[in-house]
Amino acid sequence: MTRPQPPSAVGSATQAVLGFVLLVAAHFGIRPLVSTRVSVDFLAIAILFAAVRVRPGFAAVIGFLAGLAVDALAPGAFGAATLVFTIVAFAASWTKAVFFADHVALTGLFIFVGKWTFDVGYTLVGGGIRGIRLVAELLLWAPLSAALTALVAVVLLTAFRPLFRPQTV
Repeated sequence: MTRPQPPSAVGSATQAVLGFVLLVAAHFGIRPLVSTRVSVDFLAIAILFAAVRVRPGFAAVIGFLAGLAVDALAPGAFGAATLVFTIVAFAASWTKAVFFADHVALTGLFIFVGKWTFDVGYTLVGGGIRGIRLVAELLLWAPLSAALTALVAVVLLTAFRPLFRPQTV
């Protein structure tokens, strides 16, 4: 009986890039069609899944470029998404050895914390919201959006494991 061969590094990288591209396409193609107050952030999932595969510096570059794409569509708070996605991606890559394990619940928690951190940072850096609306955004809508994003990330990770899980050789 032969044991299955592990995927090559090129195959694993190709799968990771394909998964990233599909999530980015979903963010800019599907999300606007079903956007509500609590919506799935496919771009946050893509950045966090990519950050656990690369070194912190490259993760920061990925976060920077993704944030720049988001900021290009929202010129009112230009620079906020770029700054926050850069920090979140760098921190996610840096903490991957400590926090990111091959466990579905930890992955869900990882995505939840990353998305909530992004929402809180974007809201505070972007400005424009004050008073009770700020409190509602930070303590109600941001956690609900983070929870929905984490749930979708866990479902995607379970259904399409080769595209989103780092391979061990």
